[in-house]
Amino acid sequence: MAIVVNMPRLSDTMEEGTVATWLKKVGDKVEEGDILAEIETDKATMEFESFNEGTLLHIGVQEGETTKVDELLAIIGEEGEDISDLLKGSSSTETKKEESKEVAQEPTESKEETTADVDLPEGVIVVTMPRLSDTMEEGTVAKWLKKVGDEVSEGDILAEIETDKATMEFESFQSGTLLQIGLKEGESAKVDSLLAIIGPAGTDVSGVAANFNKSVDKKEEAPKKAEAPKAETPKVSDTPKQETPKESKPVASVSSNGRLFASPLAKKIAEEKGIDLSQVQGSGDNGRIVKSDVENFVPAASSAASVGKFVPMGQEDFEDITNSQMRKAIAKALTNSKFTAPHYYLSVEFDMDNAIAFRAQFNTIPDTKISYNDMIVKACALALKQHPQVNSQWFPDKMRLNHHVHIGVAVAVPDGLVVPVVKFANEQSLPQIGAAVKDLAGKARNKKLTPADMEGSTFTVSNLGMFGIDTFTSIINQPNSAILSVGNIVEKPVVKNGQIVVGNTMKLSLACDHRTVDGATGAQFLQTLKGYIENPVTMLV
Repeated sequence: MAIVVNMPRLSDTMEEGTVATWLKKVGDKVEEGDILAEIETDKATMEFESFNEGTLLHIGVQEGETTKVDELLAIIGEEGEDISDLLKGSSSTETKKEESKEVAQEPTESKEETTADVDLPEGVIVVTMPRLSDTMEEGTVAKWLKKVGDEVSEGDILAEIETDKATMEFESFQSGTLLQIGLKEGESAKVDSLLAIIGPAGTDVSGVAANFNKSVDKKEEAPKKAEAPKAETPKVSDTPKQETPKESKPVASVSSNGRLFASPLAKKIAEEKGIDLSQVQGSGDNGRIVKSDVENFVPAASSAASVGKFVPMGQEDFEDITNSQMRKAIAKALTNSKFTAPHYYLSVEFDMDNAIAFRAQFNTIPDTKISYNDMIVKACALALKQHPQVNSQWFPDKMRLNHHVHIGVAVAVPDGLVVPVVKFANEQSLPQIGAAVKDLAGKARNKKLTPADMEGSTFTVSNLGMFGIDTFTSIINQPNSAILSVGNIVEKPVVKNGQIVVGNTMKLSLACDHRTVDGATGAQFLQTLKGYIENPVTMLV
């Protein structure tokens, strides 16, 4: 049976969308998860994937054309199926779509339909959980910026909502008084569930909320899941909680004015490695942080599960942590990548003596500071231009060779991992790349990344060298064809010109998708990369 696919709402403020590119044409087979088209919203151009399987029977909006949200985009069904009735009835269907659109934009009318037994008081508006990303299925309220009784104006930020990709600000499209909050901070609910009610001050909306909840029973499930672990945790142990108020790991010594005691060299190394000195324990006089403290520092895992807790000997103890939206998205994406893409790995070891000297000399330029990671991103970008096969992407019906280079840089955040993207990395200088990476990493840690910051990567770099890891392998960030894992720079004996001398080396591992990158192709890419890393001045030519 044919299925009508409507123009999706891919951002919180999107009212209409433009089809930038169709990735399927009429007659093509469509699988669930296939990218149907690239749609330009008011914020970015985003990929729109199919949630249905079948044959693409009809395209309702041509490339470059624009249509409103929820209007006919395409029809998918069985090959040869008659869809004339659907096309003839498109006008009446569009009318219904307009009504359903008003459900989202004018909650007053939708509420009257949903709450058949209770009339919606005049001026009252129901605000539902918005869809803030193309893959968002549910959201978590990270923080309310308004409380019940506050006046709300159009454009005010109501709350910060955690999606599967980032924590984003959600602004109000209505004015009035915040009469009721449907979700507390930390609670989750599916898209279109009750979030809040806005209306004239003093209006009784208890009946509205109760009736809305009955009509959307799914809404109750997500908050219960969020609360359930909290109820179970206390019964694990009746002993008084002696959770590390001592925080077993002492922090760096701080003077009365909040200043950290650290040597200039320790500060420099910490800045290069992106280490927060306030988390480092100083071993010098009066807790002063020295070089060895920074070099030997191992960041503590930031999840609640990693916090030490006193448990009596011989007693079992555990704690359930509700999976965040980001953690769920990471699990889904990496599982899909690992079990669908045939991974293989190529490992190399580079001589870093010239790179160390080059970086030291480059950083003598006033107001200039580049890291080894910046050099690796630049070298990868230049090497990818010479090996477009490694810069490719795999789709069910085609392989795309990208002639632009957008490099994703994996960044660890408290909830997991995000991959912001440095656009056109091959066209940027080393200082420009350094500034871009620093800005994106800061936004990632503050949960301020937007979907546009994380879209479009053609290759990914994952660097665990600053954590003291010598070598590791990564899972490919699909639909990319490869990801580079970067280890620590290690000082060790090496053989040069037949003699054993002290040298500096770094191990890298390239994970490749064998569907697009053959072994020889990956090896040639690494040879080119080796040339840039071991002779970095060539990156400036």
